[in-house]
Amino acid sequence: MELAYYSDYAVRLVNTEQPERGGDSLTTVEAVRDLFGVAQQAARRATESDVTRLRAVRSRLRAVFEAADGGDEVLAVDLLNALMMEFPVSPQISGHEYRDDDGRPKWHMHIADHAANATAGFTATACMGLAFHLTELGVDRLGICEAKPCRNAYLDTSTNRSRRYCSDRCATRANVAAYRARKRRESGRTAENAQEATARGER
Repeated sequence: MELAYYSDYAVRLVNTEQPERGGDSLTTVEAVRDLFGVAQQAARRATESDVTRLRAVRSRLRAVFEAADGGDEVLAVDLLNALMMEFPVSPQISGHEYRDDDGRPKWHMHIADHAANATAGFTATACMGLAFHLTELGVDRLGICEAKPCRNAYLDTSTNRSRRYCSDRCATRANVAAYRARKRRESGRTAENAQEATARGER
């Protein structure tokens, strides 16, 4: 099963909202269809109702990431299990997309899409991918970007579990902000030391 690909569904959906900035890109049917990426057949079923449905799912998925990021593994798992109970998947063996050198199918696990609507199909896929990611790599691999004011979700695939930001851009911005803050503190200490030296000289 394409673990990284399916779990990325959850990240893409959560990150359509920028809560600290008041931004929301999930406002149209076209935005819903864009979430599906290459799965255009499933995307074609999207309707206006899926905008509202997916926004509700988005809030619940963000809660999963926030619980994991806050170190509450049990809550993260409980929230994800609740979603999977509500949006179950039907796994099936597939091989029609890939062939080996002899022309034989490369059998692999695939999530069958028998959902009643686009939201149900997308959510089932996202949750199953996230569940595989969580159980195979650990709950602490689900994070929320530490760069202010970004609150994007991300999946940590680093070898040393060191990721703290959703992107290189946010990492750079956070590092620059930390550097400037450090320089301000150093300048403040230098000024204080100069004042103390002056005061001592006056005495």
